Amino acid sequence: MALITWNAEQHETKVAFADDEHKILFGKLNKLYDLATGGAERNEVGQALDDLIAYVVEHFAHEEKEMQAKNFSGYAAHKAEHDALVGICADLQEKFGKGEADVTEDTGALVKNWLDSHIPTFDRAYESTLNS
Repeated sequence: MALITWNAEQHETKVAFADDEHKILFGKLNKLYDLATGGAERNEVGQALDDLIAYVVEHFAHEEKEMQAKNFSGYAAHKAEHDALVGICADLQEKFGKGEADVTEDTGALVKNWLDSHIPTFDRAYESTLNS
């Protein structure tokens, strides 16, 4: 069952690239969550974790590049939010690789809650700037 489902009311930014990338991100998160909570082999979970984190980093870089190109006034705070999540992800990835951590329901809930908060609060704020 999907951990997170993209819906316009909650997640739409009205910035086409961001909405498209968020949908992909949600799919990758759901895949990881299903594998991790469904008893998949650790190496399969690890591959899905690596894939999700690589995509998150790529997506954040794309958003940041677009915000900088348009001189978005909220860039610094937005980037700080991104950096905080990337730090959490990198820590999990490192610990997972060493066998010191697992991807759990709590991990999924943390990322879901972050997205459910970040997109409406931070990403919607760049709509007018990035669409100008």
